[in-house]
Amino acid sequence: MAVSNIISECLDALLHPSARYDALASARHRAFIAPRLLGSLVAFAAFPIYLVLRGAPSALEALAFAWLIAPILLSWFLSRTGRYRSAHVLSSLSLASLIVIVAAQTGGISSFAAIWLVLVPLEAALSASRRVVSFAAALALGCAAALIATGQFGWLPTPTGADVSHGTLMAFSVASATLYAAGLAFGAESLARTSDTLLSVEEERYRLLALHMSDVISRHSRNGAVQFISPAVETLLGLPAARLAGHGLFDRVHVADRPAYLKALSDAGLGGEGRSVEFRVRREVARDDRGRPTAPEFIWLEMRCRPFAPGTQSSAACETGVVAVMRDVTDRKLQEQALEQARAEASRADASKSRFLATMSHELRTPLNAIIGFSDMILHEDELMLAPERRKEYAQLINDSGQHLLSVVNGILDMSKMESGNFEIVPEPFAPRPALLNCCNLLALKARENGIELVTRAPEDLPEIVGDARAFKQILLNLVSNAIKFTERGGTVSVEAAVEAARLVLRVRDNGVGIAAEDLKRIGDPFFQAGKTYQRRHEGTGLGLSIVKSLVGLHGGKIDVTSEVDRGTIVTISLPLAPSAPCNVTTLQPPQPAEPQLQDYQVKKSA
Repeated sequence: MAVSNIISECLDALLHPSARYDALASARHRAFIAPRLLGSLVAFAAFPIYLVLRGAPSALEALAFAWLIAPILLSWFLSRTGRYRSAHVLSSLSLASLIVIVAAQTGGISSFAAIWLVLVPLEAALSASRRVVSFAAALALGCAAALIATGQFGWLPTPTGADVSHGTLMAFSVASATLYAAGLAFGAESLARTSDTLLSVEEERYRLLALHMSDVISRHSRNGAVQFISPAVETLLGLPAARLAGHGLFDRVHVADRPAYLKALSDAGLGGEGRSVEFRVRREVARDDRGRPTAPEFIWLEMRCRPFAPGTQSSAACETGVVAVMRDVTDRKLQEQALEQARAEASRADASKSRFLATMSHELRTPLNAIIGFSDMILHEDELMLAPERRKEYAQLINDSGQHLLSVVNGILDMSKMESGNFEIVPEPFAPRPALLNCCNLLALKARENGIELVTRAPEDLPEIVGDARAFKQILLNLVSNAIKFTERGGTVSVEAAVEAARLVLRVRDNGVGIAAEDLKRIGDPFFQAGKTYQRRHEGTGLGLSIVKSLVGLHGGKIDVTSEVDRGTIVTISLPLAPSAPCNVTTLQPPQPAEPQLQDYQVKKSA
C-alpha cells in the first residue's frame, strides 16, 4: 500500500496543472505516463541481464534498446505541456519508426516486427480522438506500404544471420504484440470505467443540486414544452412537477406574458446567446368547501435560458432544446411597483406644491393689493379730496377683499384639517329642503348678474337626514357656485334632490364649458385647476370640489362627476339618510393613493 501511494504521488507530481483538477483528464494522463515510464525502467533494468546472456549486442539490438528512451521523452512532453493528443501523435510516430527500422533490418514486410504495425492505431485509440486514430491508421498503412515497396524493389538491406530462427521470432513477436494489445484493451476499459464512474458521480451531484436548489431548473423544447423540471417547482407553484410536463407550464403562464415566454425559448433554441424574460405564472391556491379554486393568484418568475448544446451542430443536439433557470421575483416586482408608486406620489406632491404656489400667489396677492391700495387712498383722502360716496366705495372694496381673503384662508385651513384627519362634524337631524332652497336663494342674485337661469327641484316630502347642516350647506354652495361660475351667459344651472334607496341624492347640472377627459380623472385633488383656458378668467383656489369630496366622505356618501367639453357637467352627491354608526365627532382619513381621485374643477375647465 505504501509503495502504491508513493507511485501515485510521483505520478501526481508529473501531471500538468491543467489535468490535476479534472478527474477524467488526470486518469488519461496517468494511463499515458505510467506504462511508458514503467516499460522504459523495466527495459533498462533488463539490459545488463541481456548483456550477460547474449554478450555484446548487435547494432540493431543496441538501436532497439536506445529507442526505449523515447517513452521517457514523451512522458516529459505531456507533463510539461499537457497536450494529450499531441503526445499520442508523437507516440504513434515513435512506435511506427521503431517498427519500420527493425522490420527493414529483418526482412521487410515479412519481418516478425511488421505485425506490430497493427498496434499503432490501437494505441492511438486511447487518445479518445478520431483525428489521432485516423492519423495513426494512415501512418501504419503508409509504413506497411513503404516496407512492401522497398522489398519489391530490393532496397532492403540483407538480413544478418541470427541464432534464433524466424519462426521463433515470429512467435515471440505475436505473443508480445498480443500482450501489448491486451494491455491497451485493459487501459481502454479502465479509462471507460473511470469515465462512467465520474459521469455517474457528476450526474448524482447535479441531481442533488437540482433537488435542493430553491431555483427551478428545467429543460424545454423550442416550442416551450417542458421535458424536465426540478422538484423545486412544487414549492414554488404548489403542484407536482409531473403536471407541468409538456405544455403544463405554458398553460399556467399569464395570457399576456405567453408571447414573451415562447419568444425567449425560441430565440435561445436557435443557438444564440442566452435570453432572460420575466412573466407571471398562476399558482395553485386553496379551494373552497366544494373543491372549486378561489381567485387565481399569479407570481412573477424570472427565467434565464440558454441552448442546451450551443457548440454542437448535430441534429441530436438540436433536439435537446433549451435549459432554463427560473426564480421567484415577486417581492422584487412589488418593491419596484412600490418604488414607482412612491415616485409618482412624490411627483404629485411636487406638482401640488407648484399648483399651490401658483394659485396662492394670485389669490392672496390680489385682495392684499386691493386692501393696501384702497386703504392708502382713504388714508390720504384730504390730499386726494375724495367724495364721501367714493370713500364708501373704497371701504366696501376693502371689506370685499378682506372677506375674499378670509374665505381663501378658511378653505386652506379646512382642507388641511381634512387631510390630517382632524376636521370635526356634528351629526344631527335636519331638513335638507330648507337648507337647499336657502343656498340657492343666496346664489340667485349671482346667477341673474351672470345671465344664468338657476332652477331648483326639491320635493316637499324630502325626509330628514342625519348629518352636519353646516357641512351640507357648504357642499351645496360650492357645487352651485362652481356651476354658475363655469356656465356662459344664457346657460342653465339646475339643482335636483330626490330619495333613492335610503339615500338623499343631489344633482347639480350645468350646460357650461365642461371638463376634458384627461382632467376629469384628477378632479378633487387640492389646488388642481382643470384645463388652461379658464386658468385666470375665474378666481378660485382649486379647493372647492376637494372640500366637497372630503365632506361627502365624512358623511359616508359618494360623489360622481360626469362631464363633456362644451356640453356641461353633472355632479351627483349621494348621502345616507342616517349613518350606520352615528357619533358626535367624525374625522376624515387621508385618501389612499390607489383610490380614484376626483380633481377640483372650480378654477379651470377645458374648453
